[in-house]
Amino acid sequence: MKTETLKPRNVKSVAGYIAGLLFGLGLGISGMTDPARVLGFLDLFGAWDPTLMFVLGGAVVTNFIGYRLVFKRTAPVYGEAFQLPTRQDLDGRLIGGAALFGIGWGLSGYCPGPAIASIGGLTAPLVAMLVAMVAGWFLARAIPARS
Repeated sequence: MKTETLKPRNVKSVAGYIAGLLFGLGLGISGMTDPARVLGFLDLFGAWDPTLMFVLGGAVVTNFIGYRLVFKRTAPVYGEAFQLPTRQDLDGRLIGGAALFGIGWGLSGYCPGPAIASIGGLTAPLVAMLVAMVAGWFLARAIPARS
């Protein structure tokens, strides 16, 4: 019987799926798939809900430590080189996209991760947000990028 070993490409895909599963579980366990919780965080002058701040704080601390550990390596475990952004300037596409993201998040209570994690409990507002998000992807491709 022939024993097959996992190719690095397959291991990288499995690691990606595991990371996505952990991310989705974290969103679900923390309650961040509930748009009311996100909107409560954005309601600074009403019934403010600070829960999102603790979830974001946990993510910042985890990434701060994780990046320091990972960058002690010369290359990723399942890749030849780290893929890091090289641009450091702010342009209209970035600022406009960030503004639209924030407006959509504030209006719907969903950002892409929690929206996709919430597909199991599909509601009309969630469908509207997902349709708008996909439309935004296609519209963004139609806007010419600066070289």
